[in-house]
Amino acid sequence: QVQLVESGGGLVQPGGSLRLSCAASGSTSDYYAIGWFHQAPGKEREGVSCMRSSDGRTYYADSVKGRFSISRDNDKNTVYLQMDFLKPEDTAIYYCAVALHGFNLWYRAREYDYWGQGTQVTVSS
Repeated sequence: QVQLVESGGGLVQPGGSLRLSCAASGSTSDYYAIGWFHQAPGKEREGVSCMRSSDGRTYYADSVKGRFSISRDNDKNTVYLQMDFLKPEDTAIYYCAVALHGFNLWYRAREYDYWGQGTQVTVSS
């Protein structure tokens, strides 16, 4: 059983920044990949970013490239999502998730095995 706990969400003005954290119960290097997803009301859960554990390869949705950055601290078993230049359309619940054994499409939610409870991000003036 993998437990994931997100934190760092909140209310921020357009153009502002937030850093989300995802603390894992085990070593992040034991998982194939850790991803960040978001889900806005009435919409499906979408992949935002992902990091593959073996080589640190990163993936980003086109909508966040150049604004968001994923990173990890293996000593703390924590993965971060730095979000800069936030836009109102970034408003959503953000989830981290673990893929234990691999994926075909990093942005597809069903490829992931465990999920955190989510943290709300609201971008509004």
